[in-house]
Amino acid sequence: MQPNKITYKVVYRPIKYPRIELKTGKIVIILPKGHDPEQILRKHEKWIQDKLNIISKALSETEEKSLVNRGRDDLKRIVERFVGSYERELGVSINKVFIRRMKTKWASCSSRRNLTINELMKYLPERLIGYVVYHELAHLIEKKHNEKFWRIISRRYPDYQKFENQLLAYWSLIMRTANPIKKRLKNKTFRSS
Repeated sequence: MQPNKITYKVVYRPIKYPRIELKTGKIVIILPKGHDPEQILRKHEKWIQDKLNIISKALSETEEKSLVNRGRDDLKRIVERFVGSYERELGVSINKVFIRRMKTKWASCSSRRNLTINELMKYLPERLIGYVVYHELAHLIEKKHNEKFWRIISRRYPDYQKFENQLLAYWSLIMRTANPIKKRLKNKTFRSS
């Protein structure tokens, strides 16, 4: 079998554990100083190939999608409406909602029960905004993306994988057309067997 060339970017950060990000369809390996990116790629090669196939499919779906054009205040009103509804449904409560620019996530929910929404969600259809809000509020019940967490998600979104794939497609579309986040990272190539 001919080895495949995998192009990737490496970022060294003061973190404890290495991680791989594939959100934009490109491999970014985030490492603590002194770690070998090629070792990480070899260890997770099958997982990476599977994810790249999913991303490739999502990228092909961007051709039929368009971005919504709404303001930050409109986004906050939509998010707060979903928060009110989902707090009651899930039996949780949020402290505050923040709208901020985030580089790699749609949203996050802190241990202080603050919901931070990526400003880029203003480009999403309402149904996806609702899904992201529900996803984050579910983390108040279960922090990890484990079986219990996905059971909570599937109560309202039994086809949650469809929403996850749409979010990936929209992320790619936003990065390609709105180009809000620019990073300068050095490209490297890995030959897989």
